[in-house]
Amino acid sequence: MTVQINSNYLEKYSSDYAEKVCSGFFSDRQFISGQEILQLTSSTQVNFFVIKRLFELWQDELAKLKSSPYFDYRDIAVHEALTQFMNVLSRRIKVERSYLQPMVESAVAHAIQVATDPVAFYQSEINKAPAGKINEYLKENKKYYKWHDKVVTFLIDKAGFGYDKDSYLKAISANYQVIKDSLESVNLLVATLGDVKVFDLDHYIIGESSVSDEPIAEVPKAETSFFDEPDMATPTPESTPSMTERPTAAIRVSAPSFSLWLRHALKSIDGLDSFEEAVDLVNSRYVEELNWDINSDAVHEFMQLVYRKFV
Repeated sequence: MTVQINSNYLEKYSSDYAEKVCSGFFSDRQFISGQEILQLTSSTQVNFFVIKRLFELWQDELAKLKSSPYFDYRDIAVHEALTQFMNVLSRRIKVERSYLQPMVESAVAHAIQVATDPVAFYQSEINKAPAGKINEYLKENKKYYKWHDKVVTFLIDKAGFGYDKDSYLKAISANYQVIKDSLESVNLLVATLGDVKVFDLDHYIIGESSVSDEPIAEVPKAETSFFDEPDMATPTPESTPSMTERPTAAIRVSAPSFSLWLRHALKSIDGLDSFEEAVDLVNSRYVEELNWDINSDAVHEFMQLVYRKFV
């Protein structure tokens, strides 16, 4: 799915929303705390994206501190003391309006993107992850994903993706095609913004188009931290046997009748030429006709087998 948007409307809406929220909150106070940010708006996703941005800025400051040429921040004692200090500091968040308002504006724009085009948003998250650490990045950031998180969280700690960014990007696009009908309504999500300022979805979305030929890859008693949260996935096997030859946890743990249908599906998919054909087959014949639970671990494991056959 590709969503064509009115970017000018999004920019104006996000700015107006942030202005209104901050004017209300800071009318009788100078600072906001971390706990207050979590309750800042009625949109959980907006609140958590503000916290996410705050965490990113905090990490940037920490990186600058560690880059000092005068001190050894790799020393164990220094590392432990610094960790304790940063954990304590993270529970003393104190932000003025001039610094918070741009974060709210950015959070609103990102919340709207994840509501209307989760594939593009979560692919952009993959692109932001440090090289070779996509799984760690997703594990660290999953607590901030409140809308359509199933599009990406199924990839965390899953074997078969390793360090390959393109595999993650394609898997997100493919997974969306499988689960899109089970995702929460876009209208319901953006409605949570309405108590501050009504969001006109029709004015924002200019058009949508489905892309089925190829998943788009361009477009993972000491105080604890306020932000709190590293096992890397195992690499994909080099050989590519037919799907019916592959052992699958989904089949081993499924009920006998479901297991039978999985084996039948494997045989049917072996004769197809592309991943897109396989997804269409699973959606039409098994998810719709047989009422498969697409959120079950068995079906997720099964779809990973399908993905690895073609990608």
